[in-house]
Amino acid sequence: MKPSDTNTEFKPLQTTGIRFAPIIDLPEDYEVYDFSGGYDPNRTLASAYGIGRYNEVRPGMYEGEQFEGIRNIHVGIDIAAPTHEPVHAFYGGSIFKLGDNNLAYDYGPTIITRHEWLGQIVYALHGHLSRSSLLSWKEGDCFNGGDVLAHVGTEQENGGWNPHLHFQLSLIKPDTHDLPGAVAATDLDWALGAFPDPRLVLGPLY
Repeated sequence: MKPSDTNTEFKPLQTTGIRFAPIIDLPEDYEVYDFSGGYDPNRTLASAYGIGRYNEVRPGMYEGEQFEGIRNIHVGIDIAAPTHEPVHAFYGGSIFKLGDNNLAYDYGPTIITRHEWLGQIVYALHGHLSRSSLLSWKEGDCFNGGDVLAHVGTEQENGGWNPHLHFQLSLIKPDTHDLPGAVAATDLDWALGAFPDPRLVLGPLY
């Protein structure tokens, strides 16, 4: 769904009193990335683990045609981790959509989950997974918070990125196994309402 398709006003996501599970077990010394000055995939990493920030302008990072040359503001959180690292469910729910967004610079294997708490329905996109992750589930399957949903994919299967998880919340019901993970500046106000800050469920990662 594109921003121009809706005039919906989104209520702030409520999480008070809800306990969420970690989706990736992070060490204490992980790195917080700053891609606002550009992206170098060959940079020296301080750790195999790291965090890519929400609502960050990332010039020159999104080169695929699907980004239209203007979509460069990140509306999820990236969690870098070694290939095959387990990805856990942050909360109980069900498998809503799954499939392979198999384009360069895209998500690669992707699972979208559906959750409900405090009368709210929330979707969560998990991108850049291993292809084998898609074999464990079918749409409608249920899981508990903390269960292993998937594993981090390799560069060869995840759209060409260094191994990481793209995690994104959505208050919009997805039409397929895809959501815009980066948006244009003209759509930012809409996107911040539609795709709330993942730290609401992941905690203060930075």
